[in-house]
Amino acid sequence: MEGKILEDKATPRGAYSHIRKAGDFYFVAGTSSRRNDNSFAGVHQVDGMGTMTLDIREQTKAVIENIRDILKSEGLGLENVVDVTSYLVNMNDFGGYNEVFKSFFQDIKPTRTTVAVHQLPHPNLVVEIKVTAYKSA
Repeated sequence: MEGKILEDKATPRGAYSHIRKAGDFYFVAGTSSRRNDNSFAGVHQVDGMGTMTLDIREQTKAVIENIRDILKSEGLGLENVVDVTSYLVNMNDFGGYNEVFKSFFQDIKPTRTTVAVHQLPHPNLVVEIKVTAYKSA
């Protein structure tokens, strides 16, 4: 079993890998919309006072695209995803999150759990997703 940290993705904020293989399963760590330069997709400054809008649709899209890139590093795609766990800061965002999720996973239909959490590791984050993928040797 070996973990992998990808240089073209945001550096993990702890002692963990982006992806780790165990047998025929691949586990992708909780992934956010954070970019390699530590900025965040789906975060827009509204005014000079620092007011922000946090776009659940844009963040969800960026998260799934980050996951897709991480899977690609192991020769996998979203079609290999068998299980998804999603964390939302506000369950009122479920509709927008679900709309974007469906656009990526409509035909794949992995199992999924979505839970509300008090907060994520950065105040600009409204969604984090982790997945398990499978590919037989």
